[in-house]
Amino acid sequence: MADVTTLVERCRQGDDLAWEAMVRRFQARVYAVAYHYMRNADEARDMAQEIFIRIYERLDTYQGGSNFLGWILRLARNACIDRLRRRAARPPATDVTVEDGLQLVAAGPSPEEATSEERRKHLLYRAMDRMSEKGREIILLKEIQGLKLEEISEMLALPLGTVKSRSNRARIELASKVRSLDPSYGA
Repeated sequence: MADVTTLVERCRQGDDLAWEAMVRRFQARVYAVAYHYMRNADEARDMAQEIFIRIYERLDTYQGGSNFLGWILRLARNACIDRLRRRAARPPATDVTVEDGLQLVAAGPSPEEATSEERRKHLLYRAMDRMSEKGREIILLKEIQGLKLEEISEMLALPLGTVKSRSNRARIELASKVRSLDPSYGA
C-alpha cells in the first residue's frame, strides 16, 4: 500500500486508482466521525460521502508537513458541525434514538463472546450518548480514533493542558455513565 504522501500526490494528478485507495484507507475513520456527530447510520454514510468530496476538492490545500489523518478528521468534524448548524435552523420532524443507530458486530470466535462484546459496545455507546458534547468528542478523537493529545489540541485549537484535563474528565465521565447504566459492570 502506498504511503499517504504518494497517494495525495497521485490524487492531485487525477489518478482515480489512487483516490480509490485513499477512500478505502480512510473510509472507516471518516464514517466513525460522521456517525459520532450525526447519530444515525444513513446520515453518517451520506455525510461521509460529502466529506470525501470536500477532501478531494481541498487536496491542494493540504500541507505535506502536517498529519494527514488529523487534516482529514478536522475536515470531517467541520463538515459535520456545518451540517448540524444547518439542521438546527430546520430541525427534523422526528428524532432518532441511539438504539436505531449502528449495530456493531464483533468478530469474536464464538457466539457467546460476540454477544458479550456487542453488549459492551452497546453499553459504551449508550454511555457516550449521555456524556457532554465536549467529553464525547474527546473520547472519540483520543480513544476511538487514536489521535495524540497534541493532534487534538491542534485540531480543536485548544491549549494542550486544556485537552489533557478534558481527556481526564471525559474518561471519568464515561466511567460514571457506564456504571450508572450497568452498576455490575467492572465490579
